[in-house]
Amino acid sequence: MKEYINNNFKFKENNYKHSNKSVYLCNYHMVWCPKYRRKILTGEIKERLEKILKEVACNKRFDILSLQIMPDHVHLFVSANMDIAPSQIAKSVKGRSSNVLRKEFPQLLKMPTLWTRAYFMSTAGNVSSKTIQKYIEEQWKK
Repeated sequence: MKEYINNNFKFKENNYKHSNKSVYLCNYHMVWCPKYRRKILTGEIKERLEKILKEVACNKRFDILSLQIMPDHVHLFVSANMDIAPSQIAKSVKGRSSNVLRKEFPQLLKMPTLWTRAYFMSTAGNVSSKTIQKYIEEQWKK
């Protein structure tokens, strides 16, 4: 692994993705929950949800860096290509998992929908926002 240092700004080569004309790192932390925050993500439903999320990641070409399924919410940390919008990731994982889980577990059909329409999304990378801001500000001093 190569590490580049430029004015206290570290870049680890193995974390970045490369395409023909760009180098990028697009990591997203997502959180969403079942309708009415019901504690239904346990047992077989939890196990099946994990498999579905991994299938969606494979099909939509993003990597799951971390996954935690709690009884009433899901944390998903992914790394995606630049051509995949964060909202597309959310739509894919929530839509596919809802469809499959409601077909396989009839008790979930009692709910009007499996997931709430809302979700939390945050970006994450190798360096903090303060580090980037400082790096940019120091460029004016040169």
